[in-house]
Amino acid sequence: MASTRNLNRFWEWGRKIICVGRNYADHAKELKNAVPTEPVLFLKPPSAYVTEGSSIMVPSYSHNLHHEVELGVVIGKGGTAIPQNAAMDHVAGYALCLDMTARDVQDECKTKGLPWTLAKAFNTSCPVSEFIPKEKIADPGNVKIWLKVNGQLRQEGNTSQMIFSIPFLISYISEIITLEEGDLILTGTPKGVSSVQEHDELQAGIEGIVSMKFRVDRPE
Repeated sequence: MASTRNLNRFWEWGRKIICVGRNYADHAKELKNAVPTEPVLFLKPPSAYVTEGSSIMVPSYSHNLHHEVELGVVIGKGGTAIPQNAAMDHVAGYALCLDMTARDVQDECKTKGLPWTLAKAFNTSCPVSEFIPKEKIADPGNVKIWLKVNGQLRQEGNTSQMIFSIPFLISYISEIITLEEGDLILTGTPKGVSSVQEHDELQAGIEGIVSMKFRVDRPE
């Protein structure tokens, strides 16, 4: 796939992060949400990206920051209304991602019927691993992902548990939002989300492929 930009550093120039909520039934249930019949979408801005070596910063207005480990799909070829049977041709590769969520703020937004922006889109809310070339993951529908906090396993799941597959998501999203090279799709998180505190160390991985570490801090 010919690329005009360096996809190995997609987070430096990619224009949008499209997130899929409640794409694992057990996670929907643990937060007492109905299992969706169509994808739940929200956005993060590119300023949400953070890479290893920098910290995840707890927003000053939140006291209940949660981790959500996810497989991210990096778009290599843009398109609108992409058919499912061609969707994987638009994928350049993957990244392991965290959807950091100010859960207390999200709960308040849900109660008031307000958007989730304050809960999901703050700076450093999207930690990402190094870029994983497409050929390194033979079947993105069967990938084991995990997350530990201070060495204790909190989340472990497999993308085979997703309600909506990656080809379906690419097709569905591109009907609404044109996908562009460098865009990232976060495909949802398995059960086990929980709170993190200042000074905690988060370690996450895709079995046999990649791992990453982040520290949690608060702005001074």
